[in-house]
Amino acid sequence: MVVGAVFWYGAVTNTYVFAFLGSAFLAVTLTPIVSRLARRMGAVDRPNVRSVHQRPTPRIGGVAIFLSAMTVIVSLLWLSDKIDERSRDMQGEMIALLCTATFVFMIGLIDDLKGLRARFKLLAEVLAAGALCVVGVKIRSIGIAGGLELRLGWLAWPATIFWVVGITNAVNLSDGLDGLAAGISAIACGVIAVFSLYGSTIHTGPSQSSDVMMAMVALVLLGSLYGFLIFNFNPAKVFMGDCGSLFLGFTIAAASVMCVSKSAALAGVALPTLALGIPIFDTLFSMLRRFLDRRSLFAPDRGHFHHRLLALGLKQRQAVMVIYAATLITAGLGLLMVVCQDTFSIIIFVCLLMFILLLFRIVGAVRLTETVTRLWQRHAVSELQMQERETFESLELRFRQLPDPGQAWEAICEAALRMGFAWISLKTSHEDGRVEEKLWRRPETGAELSRIVTMRLPLDSGDGSVSRRLEIAICVDGSLESANRRATFFGRLIDESRIAALFDPESSGGMGPATPNSVTPPGG
Repeated sequence: MVVGAVFWYGAVTNTYVFAFLGSAFLAVTLTPIVSRLARRMGAVDRPNVRSVHQRPTPRIGGVAIFLSAMTVIVSLLWLSDKIDERSRDMQGEMIALLCTATFVFMIGLIDDLKGLRARFKLLAEVLAAGALCVVGVKIRSIGIAGGLELRLGWLAWPATIFWVVGITNAVNLSDGLDGLAAGISAIACGVIAVFSLYGSTIHTGPSQSSDVMMAMVALVLLGSLYGFLIFNFNPAKVFMGDCGSLFLGFTIAAASVMCVSKSAALAGVALPTLALGIPIFDTLFSMLRRFLDRRSLFAPDRGHFHHRLLALGLKQRQAVMVIYAATLITAGLGLLMVVCQDTFSIIIFVCLLMFILLLFRIVGAVRLTETVTRLWQRHAVSELQMQERETFESLELRFRQLPDPGQAWEAICEAALRMGFAWISLKTSHEDGRVEEKLWRRPETGAELSRIVTMRLPLDSGDGSVSRRLEIAICVDGSLESANRRATFFGRLIDESRIAALFDPESSGGMGPATPNSVTPPGG
């Protein structure tokens, strides 16, 4: 038995070496080939307003990462003499991981070559993460302290999907500087490898085999990233593209889920969180920033952590090294959680998260006072939008239930009053040159009428005998956007109610006699 154990550990150690060196060698060999192929296909990233590179660069380097990693992992799965018999129980999960990671890689490659909408990519990631849950790869429980476990129950599915999709996009968004995403991912892979190797020394049975397998996967990814970084570090000769960043983020996230699902240790989730802490918080703050700016959550910007470092005057290589150093510090100190008591592990985790938040505060990527102020402003804008829509919907019912054409002008004046117009005029031009006008003016005068937006709306009857138009003046009330929105709502009222058809072309619109410059008070 002792001889068998020695042989097994020796075989596993040799497998670790093969996993790292084999994938690194393949990455070094394949990356130049993929780069030349990308240039021939025109798959290059050309400089634009958001770019920090100055020349067209191949953008599908992730193909080399994918091929080198998958070749070695598949080889390890098929080489039965290199894998302990007990690890065969999790080969189904490994196959599911490889299939879903391949699917995500293909989605990223299509995006690099043809372009895909962000929502479609997000849906693909959710489906892939859901497929992992189907085969049992999910976070069922998390160790807290004192031997206690937080069992997620039915929340295991949404928690796992949220974790996998979140990490995938965090890695994807970090791919903004030469070597940044690859370097951070390499550190995360190293952390997972160390955690898994430590677990293989203290666990027995299926848990030990799972740790061995996860260590191999992490070392394979680490080797492929090491070989790729030779060409991707500043000045980069090739970018990994979405195919590489999505594949890496998804695989790292899935591997961390497999680690925590077998051990239920807090470190299984905490260590990848710390290693990818900067991309994770960068993603969260980017979403918050876009929400406050009332932009799409998928809209690009230049407010990321690495952009802030560049704005402080650092060069690209210096910014990357700063992020590397911060990641190594948090990940390195986070490894203390593996050997510390549960309560102390939680303290370490919380302190390191605060350290990452402090870094964002230092570079100016987040300002608490400004954020709170903008949240209140965002709330005020939302409230105003809701009030304006409620007013429109109320008027919409009023316009749809006009009993006769004679009340059309009264309804228009009511809408003008409730929607904050300064004045509104209906001009009727006849064939003989006569021009008749009905005018309503807001009774208030003063500052609120000092800024207005004017607009003309045609109300032609269609027979050419009479021409009508509405001229409206909208009080700005501090926001041009609000004035424009009210003008849009008023236009919808005119279109949907077909008011032009209510006017009698034989007279002055079926609203009674119209006299030049006659003024009608609010409400008729």
